[in-house]
Amino acid sequence: MHETVGTGSAVEDGRTEPGAARAARPLLRGCPPQARAAGAEPSHTAAAPHGAAPGAAVPFQGGLLRPDGLHDLRRRSVPTVLRYPADDLVAVTGLPGSGKSTLMRRCARAPLVDSQLVRERYEQRLPLLPYALYRPLVRLEHYRGLRRAVEAGGPLVVHDCGSLPWVRDWLARTAARQGRRLHLILLDATADQAADGQRARGREVSRYAFLRHRRATARLHAELAAAGGPAGDCASTVLLDRSGARRIRAVEFG
Repeated sequence: MHETVGTGSAVEDGRTEPGAARAARPLLRGCPPQARAAGAEPSHTAAAPHGAAPGAAVPFQGGLLRPDGLHDLRRRSVPTVLRYPADDLVAVTGLPGSGKSTLMRRCARAPLVDSQLVRERYEQRLPLLPYALYRPLVRLEHYRGLRRAVEAGGPLVVHDCGSLPWVRDWLARTAARQGRRLHLILLDATADQAADGQRARGREVSRYAFLRHRRATARLHAELAAAGGPAGDCASTVLLDRSGARRIRAVEFG
């Protein structure tokens, strides 16, 4: 199992696996040397959320952004910290190989629910069996753990499969009943970039499964373009390309 970095912890089977805390580093690019020496934090801008005036930009101070609405940060200045309300949920979605688990394990400062962690445990127990034979067990354990974690309350970062939008709908409805909100982080990678990511991790999805994911992701992008705001019932949606995702240092709550 990969190490979970930050105060994030895996909560797939009712247990938690705490990681080592790591402070988020503020982004100081664009600050003059004198201001850096004095400890000043520059103001940056991100894409305007839904409802803002056309062309408007939302400032974030010292590399911190509190997402609200739609923030398209592709090919833009990117904050180092995304901070959400204390008890809200964040789902991370994108193509297989786009870097969802990597971002979550590196940056989450809250418990994680990641199906890849369940799969890795089964791979260790059943190293000689192909994944297709125990995939139903992985999914069953993952969704049981997800339900327990959501019902327990508190902040949570969830690996969203992407090809199953009903999961996001369920998360949004359940969060609303609990008086909290769901947020979405969408990692925008091309099919070639995602395929490279799959090869790099040593685990590739089938051509059929990858096509389903590509279609579902395309529908999500179309939904965002048509709505001009966050996806579905999400309180916010942050779009990141691969270079932007690498600049994020923390996904935190409070």
